[in-house]
Amino acid sequence: MRSFETGQTIVRRDVHRPGRVWSEHALRVVADTSEALVAACAPGAETRWPALYVKARDEGDRAARTEAFDVMASGGWELAAAVWQETELLLWKPPAAWFSVNAFYTADGLRNWYVNFERPTVRTGDGFDTFDLTVDLVIDPDLTRWQWKDEDEYAHVRRLGIVTDTEHQAVTAARDQVLAMLEERSGPFADTAPWSAWRWNQAWPAPTLPRPGAAGPRVAPPGG
Repeated sequence: MRSFETGQTIVRRDVHRPGRVWSEHALRVVADTSEALVAACAPGAETRWPALYVKARDEGDRAARTEAFDVMASGGWELAAAVWQETELLLWKPPAAWFSVNAFYTADGLRNWYVNFERPTVRTGDGFDTFDLTVDLVIDPDLTRWQWKDEDEYAHVRRLGIVTDTEHQAVTAARDQVLAMLEERSGPFADTAPWSAWRWNQAWPAPTLPRPGAAGPRVAPPGG
């Protein structure tokens, strides 16, 4: 497996169907080992999101977000240029896992942990491909409380066939795996001090996408 260098800009792509990119997100590599790829970004990082999804975030319109998933099922979406805002992000992605563990930071420090359930990594020449499977787990900074997020949307994408029965089984197993990690304090949860202390390396410019779109940048969500 090809390794990425610390500080290197990579691109995370969410790919729904072969050749159909749902989103792109520029990141910088913090570490790349056999255990996990660790990457990060700060406000200003370039992204591309489905136009309807950006509209839903800009306007706080859940109906537009639901429509975005309907359009995903039809295969007819368009991407809009955007930038990451508000939070610094640190991402931990084991290559074969059906999830990534993310930490979001504000000026006050670690805001929360956020487990994103998604397909395993497929390495590309400039980063990796995966696909967000909608349901998430939000965890307090001290790991004492957690709650599931977007289960209604997960049920919707299941009905649309975006998440297959096989993927659903993998997500169910991954949920149990993450809850066990929390209980056992394993993986990133084994020693939270380095995570709590982490901040974006100010010597690194915000990462950019290799093929920026022609449209002016919109504002991307801070996470989830």
